[in-house]
Amino acid sequence: MEAEGGKSEVIVAVVTEPQFTQHCREYLEKHQLLDRRHRVKQLPDGTMALPVLGETLSEQHLQALKQRGAPDGTCRLAQILNPVPSKKAQNCSPAQKLRQELQCLVEGQGHTWSAELEKDLPRSWQRHGDLLLLNEDSFRAAHWKKLEPGLWKTVASALGGQRLAKRGRVSPGGTRAPKVILLLGAHGWVEHVDNGIRYTFDVTQSMFSFGNITEKLRVASMACAGEVLVDLYAGIGYFTLPFLIHANAAFVHACEWDPHAAAALRKNLELNGVVDRCCIHLGDNRKLKLWSIADRVNLGLIPSSEEGWPTACRVLRQDTGGILHIHHNVESFPGKELQLPSSSEAGQREQRAARNPGRQTPAKIAKLEWQRWAEAVAARIGALLLQLHGKPWETQILHVQLVKSYAPHVDHVVLDLDCRPLSCPGEGVGKAERSCGQGPKV
Repeated sequence: MEAEGGKSEVIVAVVTEPQFTQHCREYLEKHQLLDRRHRVKQLPDGTMALPVLGETLSEQHLQALKQRGAPDGTCRLAQILNPVPSKKAQNCSPAQKLRQELQCLVEGQGHTWSAELEKDLPRSWQRHGDLLLLNEDSFRAAHWKKLEPGLWKTVASALGGQRLAKRGRVSPGGTRAPKVILLLGAHGWVEHVDNGIRYTFDVTQSMFSFGNITEKLRVASMACAGEVLVDLYAGIGYFTLPFLIHANAAFVHACEWDPHAAAALRKNLELNGVVDRCCIHLGDNRKLKLWSIADRVNLGLIPSSEEGWPTACRVLRQDTGGILHIHHNVESFPGKELQLPSSSEAGQREQRAARNPGRQTPAKIAKLEWQRWAEAVAARIGALLLQLHGKPWETQILHVQLVKSYAPHVDHVVLDLDCRPLSCPGEGVGKAERSCGQGPKV
């Protein structure tokens, strides 16, 4: 087994003379003691070393080998440094290697490998640097408990990692905190580089969504120079950082009510050198002490961000209005498809709306269900703005962007909604507000 930190691998082998090698092999195979992961090795004195499972071989088997496996020959145990993997082990996939390693571990401790155990192995996992995150549907059988703690070192080594964690379902509620248990290692902090942005977080406390990469790239392509943005569900900075680093937003107010995610966000702002252009508001965004400050509001919460709509309308600039990016899971069923504009077309349309808040050409939307949902949201936001400000606003659908398929017939989409007070004379966006306002901060 390979130790952490790249130390040498040492295995146990039965050493015998060449003429008795086949006798020993047949005995070890019959009793399921032969380690097939490594090759038989010829030692400098001409004797042959046959790798065996486990950390040792019982005296009973050793005596049996001397009496029957290698008559009149020497037969002893030895440790072999850095054994050569067998051809089969060299050509197998990580999943196959994991199965082989675990079968060897189970049988080496005198237990029987079963179909139940094999079915309980992970079929996929996430890699976060040297930390491997296993799915919740693996290692559920009670038998695995008997193999701890060596079990987790074997799993990590077989999959090429040094730390190991296992996740459960995302806990209900707005924090969307993952239920993750650290199985091997001192801590769960990891780092990702995504489109030139560094993200660090603790996998046992916060989640990282790989499926949102298309939306993060789209955000990064937006022209937000001089704008103040409010990110109502900032998390560890999935969208806050692209808005600051690539879209060049002047200032971001990042709202997050999970203290673990907020702590990671603070680290990420520091890592990327933009901590002076962001204020973190810790707590419930419905109690946010900001008003008429934002040129743009991001509502990146699924399955629905509807609870944040009143806050979004409240923080939107009362004089010029702005753009809302509203995330939602929309049920979509097979039906008539509409023409979907390219991401570049959508970006150009949105930038034209920012320069000219008058009515734009209606957006082309890919699915009828998306269109109906977008129209309902536009009407609802218009009503909220009227109720809040006492004067009518115009809401214009700029684009509906597919982020990912969330489930069968459920699409995670983003609505870009342009919102302008009808009395707005159409001046450009004003200076960025860099004060934090009130409320708890981290």
